[in-house]
Parts: sequence; C-alpha cells; structure tokens
Amino acid sequence: MNASAHITDWIRTPYVILGEFFDRWYDEMPWRRELALGPRGEAIARRYLRRRGYLILARNFRSANAEIDIVALDGETLVFVEVKAREGIEAGTPREAVDDHKQEQIRRAAANYIAMRHAQAVATRFDVVAITGSGRGRTVELIKDAF
Repeated sequence: MNASAHITDWIRTPYVILGEFFDRWYDEMPWRRELALGPRGEAIARRYLRRRGYLILARNFRSANAEIDIVALDGETLVFVEVKAREGIEAGTPREAVDDHKQEQIRRAAANYIAMRHAQAVATRFDVVAITGSGRGRTVELIKDAF
C-alpha cells in the first residue's frame, strides 16, 4: 500500500466510524422499520461500501435468471457484491445463505455484465456483505473475495 492510500484511509476512518454509529440509530427510526429487510440491508451495504471507497456502478442488476445486488469498483477491480441480511441466525448465517447454487447464478449474471460493458480486461472479484441483527446491535461484515 502506498503512502497516498495510507493517508486516504487515515482521513476516511473517522467518517467510517461516525457513519456506522449514525446508521445504527437511523435504522431504528419508525419509517425505516416499514421497509422490508432486503432493501434495507442493501441500502446499509451501499453506504458501508461507499465509506470504504467503493464506487457503486449498478444496483439490482438482473440477467441470466439471477440478480447481482451491487456492482462496484474498488480501485481498479470490478466487484460483484451479494448482500445477505438476517435479523437473527435462526435461519442460518448470512454467509451460509450464499451457497454453491447462488454463487453459480451470480457468476452467470456477472459474465453477462462484463460482456455488456466490454470489461473483459478488468480484474473482477466477488464479495459478500453479511448483515446480522438490527439497529444498534447490527453487525456488518465485508467478506472480500468470498468465492
């Protein structure tokens, strides 16, 4: 990591911490609770990724009978992000929800996105944003290069 990246991370860190703090309070507002967990989780993930320097290119890209929740750039890398949100772990963890079948669907849709954008020469990666809990007890985990 070069010096400018260290400086950028140093400057960004307080905003990341403050943003996550306020996100937890904002999520508890009555009008936010009316949103379904899926769209609410995707909005949380987009804010989380933006704070970490990702550039969001597309949301809910549909192709090949599959959907990619977020397409973003992380530096020079094209990243396909699957967002999984759970209020509890009774139905399994968010990480477990991205099984082999789901991974294959995302790969097919990603191949179509790359072909449509003529981005074959760009490095790609598949990440998962796992959101567990809600409100102030929520945890957000970014799993880079998940599959």
